[in-house]
Amino acid sequence: MVPLRAELLRAAMRMTHRPGDAEDLVQDTLMRAYRSFETLRPGTNTRAWMHQILRNTWINNHRAAQRRPAEVPVDDLGEQTSRESAGCIASAEVAFLAAQPDAEMHAAMAALSDEFRMVVYLADVEGHPYAVVAEMMGTPLGTVMSRLHRARRQLRVLLGGTARRRRLVTAA
Repeated sequence: MVPLRAELLRAAMRMTHRPGDAEDLVQDTLMRAYRSFETLRPGTNTRAWMHQILRNTWINNHRAAQRRPAEVPVDDLGEQTSRESAGCIASAEVAFLAAQPDAEMHAAMAALSDEFRMVVYLADVEGHPYAVVAEMMGTPLGTVMSRLHRARRQLRVLLGGTARRRRLVTAA
């Protein structure tokens, strides 16, 4: 088997495209061949037997790697932590608080009539489809669409100053 090592390494390199992975694959192949040496029958083509073990080992490792979650090197983890502290990636708490409506949004929603407030809440906040909102409110689909359009228009007017102040939109 030792004379076949260089040939197996070349074949493993063609499979893995990385020298370290190729060496690991050959080592695993030699270990499996050593453990299964008693199954080798006299007159068997040893070279073909070793290449078959190499191929099966690569396939098993490849399938196992696909089922395994992605691995992140420890060095990259330090960079990620520094980016998080710099504000590039928001923590779960920051993302949750940013998604919460503020006092101006509450005031704007309170200024809407009950029908408009309900349709905006169900369609835009809860994310229900228009047909489901119509069924929940017991109104025709066209009425829901009309109310939603008018409510959004009113909210744009009520929140226009806030959006400009926060520079979410440019002043017209």
